[in-house]
Amino acid sequence: MKSLFYSRLFILLPWVLIVIIMIDIDTKRTSVRSTAHFYLSRLGNAQRQDRTSRAGSNRTALPVIYAITPTYSRAVQKAELTRLSNTFRQVQRFHWIVVEDSNIRTELVSRFLAHSGLPHTHLHVLTPRRYKRSGMPRATEQRNAALGWLRMHRTPRDSGVVFFADDDNTYSLELFDEMRSTRQVSVWPVGLVGGRRYERPLVEKGRVVGWYTGFAVNLQVVLANPKALFKRRGSQPGMQESDFLKQITKVEDLEPKAHNCTRVLVWHTRTEKVNLGNEPKHRQDTVVIEV
Repeated sequence: MKSLFYSRLFILLPWVLIVIIMIDIDTKRTSVRSTAHFYLSRLGNAQRQDRTSRAGSNRTALPVIYAITPTYSRAVQKAELTRLSNTFRQVQRFHWIVVEDSNIRTELVSRFLAHSGLPHTHLHVLTPRRYKRSGMPRATEQRNAALGWLRMHRTPRDSGVVFFADDDNTYSLELFDEMRSTRQVSVWPVGLVGGRRYERPLVEKGRVVGWYTGFAVNLQVVLANPKALFKRRGSQPGMQESDFLKQITKVEDLEPKAHNCTRVLVWHTRTEKVNLGNEPKHRQDTVVIEV
């Protein structure tokens, strides 16, 4: 009986050993694969985190663009601001300073900015009645209020570029890429302005030698010149911008953008004056709709 048992055991033993060896090899392979997968996944995560970190640091390194927009109450105000916000939302590192010509922050603009999804500052200052006559420079107090806010809330450690974005203009996204590299003061052409198809700075050999229109100013230049303001006395309509720039730079130091000022990237489009002649004098609709 014992001899039969041992004979069968010796027959089965090699097969048992083979099974044990195969299981051991498979376990080691699984362990190696798991270990390799662990380290490769860690490496992949580290590479992704590094790319994300680099992308984040690049975004953080970009100077902030501060767009100053004076605005006033009128039928097309919300439509104008909506067009601007749809453009501005596509710009990285952007801060919108909206200044109302009003003695209060109106509900319409407050609600609009709250739902715009944009980092913003909402200011207000009323233009004195004596300056609202035809032919007088406009938006002077509003632009100066925005410059005052920047000088109060930003320091020499902050990097940025300041430009004045009127609410009746249309902007190409390329313009923001162009202006972000402004070292001191940059300039570019503007389309559909002054009764002409465009106005542009005159550039010779890469330097500005003549009239300029659209412009941006490095934030540090604004902070370094605290007395530079838009002036009413001595400034003619359409000349306030040039009078402001004379306080902070010289023509020969201006930086031409938009392919040496040969391309138009902003248009003074102006929304058509709305005809509300059919609007009833007394509201008949039971629903109050903000337009």
